[in-house]
Amino acid sequence: MSSSGEAPTTTNGRAQQQAETPAIAPGSRPEATSAAAGAAPAKKSKRPIVFAVLGAVALGAFFYYLHQRHFEDTDDAQIDGNISNIGPRVMGTVTAVRIVENQTVRANDVLLEIDPTDLAVAVVQAKASVAQAQAQLQAEDPSVSITENSNTAAVAGASSELVSAAAGVTGAQKDVEQLTSRVTEAEGNARLAQIEKQRGDELWKAQAIPRADFDRRVTTAETAAAQLQAARHALAAARDRVSQQEAQLGATKSRLTEVKKNAPRQVETRRASVQYRQANLELAQAQLHEAELNLGYAQVRTPVDGVVAKKGVNVGDHVSPGQQLVAVSQTGTLWVTANFRETQIERMQPGMEVDLHVDALNTTMTGKVESIGGATGSRLSVLPPENASGNYVKVVQRIPVRMTIDPGQAGIDRLRPGMSVEPKVRVVP
Repeated sequence: MSSSGEAPTTTNGRAQQQAETPAIAPGSRPEATSAAAGAAPAKKSKRPIVFAVLGAVALGAFFYYLHQRHFEDTDDAQIDGNISNIGPRVMGTVTAVRIVENQTVRANDVLLEIDPTDLAVAVVQAKASVAQAQAQLQAEDPSVSITENSNTAAVAGASSELVSAAAGVTGAQKDVEQLTSRVTEAEGNARLAQIEKQRGDELWKAQAIPRADFDRRVTTAETAAAQLQAARHALAAARDRVSQQEAQLGATKSRLTEVKKNAPRQVETRRASVQYRQANLELAQAQLHEAELNLGYAQVRTPVDGVVAKKGVNVGDHVSPGQQLVAVSQTGTLWVTANFRETQIERMQPGMEVDLHVDALNTTMTGKVESIGGATGSRLSVLPPENASGNYVKVVQRIPVRMTIDPGQAGIDRLRPGMSVEPKVRVVP
């Protein structure tokens, strides 16, 4: 038992503390109470803690700024790729469709089939045209050699006739010369016989010669005159023959000239006809090749590997060339198109490394800057801005930047054109 002047001791610490702590009257100030107590400690200040936090934040922001200076990023980017819009090359009715949407296809796979009946008929017609053109060419081709041989023979014949005509003219001229000499001789003989006749007439009148001698002189004179007349006729005939031979020679020369002049033309005409037939044959063969190609085009095939992104054809549809039926996305060759603000490309260069965060896959891939666009996106839009209109407002433009994706990365086969990407380019400070 304690004395009545001491506080009772208990095992409860809280009770002991409450017993030792003096009571504070309501409405009294803490300072007065503290002063009255005389033993309460002073309250600690929180300003050093706030300043420390602010300093840490500022230091972190400074280091973050230094770090971010090495990067340029944007959220205006997407996966890009080539999309092939495939259509038929011939007209017809679709008889079979071999693909469905989102199906993976390989190059040369059959996408759909068109009714080939009309195309097969066109092939048969083209084959018949080729056979006809070949027959016409075979019939026309020997005419060139035949014409050449005929012209050669004609030239040779005309040359022989020319030589013969020239020889005839020469022979006729010799005959004229001979007959001219004969006429001259006949004229001399006729003159001498006439003189002898006149002398015999005088002697006969003088009864100096017998009648028989006179008659002989008369007959000789008449014979000489007849021979002279015959020689003159022969000479005239020989001269006529010379004229005829000369005329024949001129005709032969003209014929030879004509043959020599027309022979190449005839050969060229025959060759042109053969070339025409050859051209017809080549045209028919080209038409046959086209018909065979069209028959092969009855099966519409994909020219590239990829995924069927859109199928717009069904069995029974009537299709025509130029109509877009199937869209194939070429997922094997993809890239990223990022639209950076023009203020971000100051230090950006092709070849810089880039991190590509793909939202759909929640993964980051690596790549490189391939090239920077040649114009801003607004300039390439359907309705480009016209700053000369007077209502110009300066807006930060976007420049498309093409980026390659490093091959062999996980998940690259799941990329599709149009997926959102957040690229971060490591630039040189």
